[in-house]
Amino acid sequence: MSASDLFVKCLEMEDVKYVFGIPGEETLELVDSIAASKIKFISTRHEQGAAFMADAYGRLTGKAGVCLSTLGPGATNLLTGIADANLDRAPLVAITAQTSLAKIHKESHQFVDIVQCFKPLTKWNTRVEDASVIPEIVKKAFKLAESEKPGACHIELPENIAEEDIKDGEPLAESIKPARPSPDEHSIKIAAEIIDNAKTPIIIAGNGVVRGRASDELFKFAQKTNIPVANTFMGKGVMPSDNPLSLNTIGLQMKDYVSCGFDRADLIIAIGYDFVEYAHAGLIGLI
Repeated sequence: MSASDLFVKCLEMEDVKYVFGIPGEETLELVDSIAASKIKFISTRHEQGAAFMADAYGRLTGKAGVCLSTLGPGATNLLTGIADANLDRAPLVAITAQTSLAKIHKESHQFVDIVQCFKPLTKWNTRVEDASVIPEIVKKAFKLAESEKPGACHIELPENIAEEDIKDGEPLAESIKPARPSPDEHSIKIAAEIIDNAKTPIIIAGNGVVRGRASDELFKFAQKTNIPVANTFMGKGVMPSDNPLSLNTIGLQMKDYVSCGFDRADLIIAIGYDFVEYAHAGLIGLI
């Protein structure tokens, strides 16, 4: 069995159904292994499209979407979609090829240090330098990509590693999907008391409500407590816009009327809270 076969078996253990990308010389072994598996390779016209397709897949399903490119410019073409997935909290695993390890320090044709390029735009990334650690690397990439808060991870697979023949090792372990964090009962009781005692509370709902499929629960909570709800850009749609309690989207201007409401609030309930900080009121995070 080749290392690329092992890599694809690990993808199958992570329940990967599709890989979006463009094949290249350095990915031939991996693409052949995918063709022999149950995974469907979907060829795109541009690597950026592959990354955005993986981004959308991850956002809609909660499972990491997978995109594939060759080395150099093929890999850098993935960056915009990877960055979007990471910022918008969509689970994604990007796989890029690389020249043989022996050529990396010889200014090889189209060599770019993709691991360093991708590092600031991913939750975690690495280069495979030993075929025996492929199962551990793949499992870690998917676990981190799908754990709260989700995002993008990246694996670089050099062509000489992909071509290696390896002995069958230990049976691959089943993937363990990360559990969503939840508060303990004592913390919930304290939060309930704080909410009951608040005079001018307000709710800010973010992408966590979307990821948790918790729109119905948010609506019922707001209706029962009569607390108005504003949403972040990534929380759009969590409350009906025509509902009297909906304050719609916040975050564009510093002093719009919704921001003034936050300035006067004595309690801010942050549900799926994204990239917004308020220093003038108490803040409780529920999800």
